[in-house]
Amino acid sequence: MMTARGASFARTKLLSHIVREGPARSIDLASSFGFAPRTITEAIDGLERDGLVRRDPDPNDRRAKRITLTSEGEVVVRASEATRQDYIREVFAALEDGELAELIRIVGKLADRLEHLADVEPQP
Repeated sequence: MMTARGASFARTKLLSHIVREGPARSIDLASSFGFAPRTITEAIDGLERDGLVRRDPDPNDRRAKRITLTSEGEVVVRASEATRQDYIREVFAALEDGELAELIRIVGKLADRLEHLADVEPQP
């Protein structure tokens, strides 16, 4: 499905993250996805080999590199967006209207709580 548009679901997820968050270090990507650094490095190696990302010097740490999308990477992300949206619709199609409304209500409630907890200073 997404592979026909130039990237697998996993690769598109990584590319989309870079689009949303901007250039990132490998260690930050590993942390965001909960992967081992080596796993992310291998994924980035493949994306770089395919011309979808490049490694640029990190302006804050001369030892690190920031992973940035190339123009080809941006094309792949844009091309896969419709397929990604179709996939999401298919997943949520398993829910009836009332169930979907309930899920939205619950997720909203959790989001509000997370926002509240972020604003509260921890007690010693």
